[in-house]
Amino acid sequence: MITPRQLFLNHLAQTSEAPLQLEVERAHGVWLYGPDGRKHLDLISGVGMSPLGHTHPAVVKAVEDQARQYMHVMVYGEYILSPQVKLARRLAEVLPDTLDNVYLVNSGTEATEGAMKLAKRFTGRPEIISARKAYHGSTQGAMSLMSDPYYTDAYRPLLPGVRHIGYNAFEDLDRITSQTAGVVIETVQAESGITVPDPDWIQALRRRCTETGTLLILDEIQCGYGRTGYLWAFEGYGIVPDILLIGKGMGGGMPIAAFIASREKMQVLSHTPVLGHITTFGGHPVSAAAALATLDTLMESTLIQEVKSKSDLFDELLAEHPAILEIRRAGFMMSLDLGDAEAVQKVIQHALQEGVVADWFLFNMESIRISPPLIISEEEIRWGCNVLRKALDEVL
Repeated sequence: MITPRQLFLNHLAQTSEAPLQLEVERAHGVWLYGPDGRKHLDLISGVGMSPLGHTHPAVVKAVEDQARQYMHVMVYGEYILSPQVKLARRLAEVLPDTLDNVYLVNSGTEATEGAMKLAKRFTGRPEIISARKAYHGSTQGAMSLMSDPYYTDAYRPLLPGVRHIGYNAFEDLDRITSQTAGVVIETVQAESGITVPDPDWIQALRRRCTETGTLLILDEIQCGYGRTGYLWAFEGYGIVPDILLIGKGMGGGMPIAAFIASREKMQVLSHTPVLGHITTFGGHPVSAAAALATLDTLMESTLIQEVKSKSDLFDELLAEHPAILEIRRAGFMMSLDLGDAEAVQKVIQHALQEGVVADWFLFNMESIRISPPLIISEEEIRWGCNVLRKALDEVL
C-alpha cells in the first residue's frame, strides 16, 4: 500500500531536496500530532505564524461561524463584507493614525507586491531600495528585492530599478534619493539569522525617507503580531512607517495578509488606472474573521507582555551550552548560532526525532531558528530546551 509519505513525494511539488517530512494528523496549542500518536513541540510556529498556537478555540469558532454565513462571494473591494470591514477598523484602532487604510491580500508576498506598486504610483518614481540579506517574498517582483544571487540568478532578468543597502549601514543612507519611490525594510531582519536594527540607524532611515519624499515600507510580516514583545515591532524604535506589511501570524492559522497606509496614499490605486491592484481571494471572509479573532484575543490577553520573560528563559536555559556561539533575539525571534551549517542540520534532525521542531534560516544556515507560539508555557520551554541541549550534546 502506498504511504502518505510516498504520495507527498510523488504528487506535491517539492521546495527542497530534503523536506522535514513530518506527517501531521492534528495540531493543538504548541503541539503537532502524527498518525502514530507521537507529538512534537512546535518551536517554529510555521515560520513565525500562529501567535495563538494551533486550533485556538477563538479562531476555530470564528472560522466555523463565518463559514456558515458565507465564504467567497466576489473579488476583493466590490461588496461590503462584515468580516473585512470589522478587521480593517480594528487594525486602524491599534495602529497610528497615519495607517488607517487596509488593503487585504492573501499572503505576505502579495502584500509586498502591492506596497511596491503603491509606492511607485504615489510618488511617480522608478526606484525601490531594499536591504541585503532580506526576504520579502518569492514572486518575481518581491524576489527582485533579494540580494543573494544563489536564490535569484536562475530567474533573471528581475525587476529593474532595485538597489540594495546594508542593514544598519549608516553610510548607505545617502543612496536614498529623490528617485527612490520606497525603501522596503524588515523592522527586524529574520532570514539573516535575526538582525536587530540599531535604534539610531532605523531612526536615521526614517528621517532620510522623509527628507527625500521616499515612502518607508516596514515589513512586519514575520516580526509583527507580538513576536518581538510589541504588537508592532516598530513601536520599540519610535518610528512610524508610511506603509506597513503584515501577514503570517495575522490569521491565526488562516491565509491572510495586508499592506496598510493612509487613505490619501491608498486612494491612488483606485483610479488612473481603475483597479490599480486587484485580488480575487484577498481578505477572504473566513480568513478575515479568523484574523479579527486573533487580534482581539492578543489584545485582550497578556501574551505580548509575557514574550520578554519567556524569551529570557530560553536564553537562560541555552546560553551556557558550549556549542552555542551566540544567541541573537528580538523577543520570540531567536537564533542559536553554531557556526556550522552541517551541525545545524544534524541538531535539527536529532531534535525532531526526540519530539522538537526547530529550523534554520535562508541566509544563515549556521544558526538554528527558534520562533514558538506566544502561548508556550514555561514548562514547555524547559522541556523543549532540555531536548535541544541533548541534541547539541549528541551531535557536537
